Amino acid sequence: MIKTQSKLSDPRLQSRIGYEFKQLELLQLALTHRSVSHKYNYERLEFLGDSLLGMIIANYLYQAYPHENEGRLTRMRATLVRQEALGKIANDLKLSRCLILSTGELKSGGHHRESILADTVEAIIGAIYVDSNDLNLLKNIVLKWYIPYLDHIEPTDQLKDPKSRLQEYLQARKKPLPVYEVVDIQGDAPNQHFKVVCLVEGLPRVMGEGSSRRFAEQTAAAEILKLLEQ
Repeated sequence: MIKTQSKLSDPRLQSRIGYEFKQLELLQLALTHRSVSHKYNYERLEFLGDSLLGMIIANYLYQAYPHENEGRLTRMRATLVRQEALGKIANDLKLSRCLILSTGELKSGGHHRESILADTVEAIIGAIYVDSNDLNLLKNIVLKWYIPYLDHIEPTDQLKDPKSRLQEYLQARKKPLPVYEVVDIQGDAPNQHFKVVCLVEGLPRVMGEGSSRRFAEQTAAAEILKLLEQ
């Protein structure tokens, strides 16, 4: 049995998502952060949604760019499914006002944290699929979310993940490479949550979080890049 609130904090959320749930408790679960409950939270739906999103975007790119090679298609997909892109989708859907967080997480600004917002988008994708069992319907919904961004994706060699971009930035300036340290792992596989610190000479320690070590490292690298841009 899924334990959730009795109603959505924002009744217009389903309209923005573009789907009306038959089982509203699935949407509630997709909005529930692990700080509320270690058992009833969005992580399992996020696990499912992550795979579905990757497949939907990969299929779109395969059809839309018939002459691009595997390497470029992979980088294009990474650009569209990485945390920054999902954060933009979350902002479009106004998810920050709908998240179900613990009091402590709310006080620390969790409703604006990009990693939580990105995870929630993936969880909602998983929830839609479980509720509808209709992959074609899900594909149409997700691609509609991406309409403002699909025209700006370009098949160039510059589409690289944050870790790669950070490494190349430092190498070009003959600086020491970043060091990544796992500082915390919560939960059991496959529903683990990682916290990773990225150490770069001359910069403050930056922490990244994610549902895998790789995702957490990418998050931390992205934050370091933001510091360097400043």
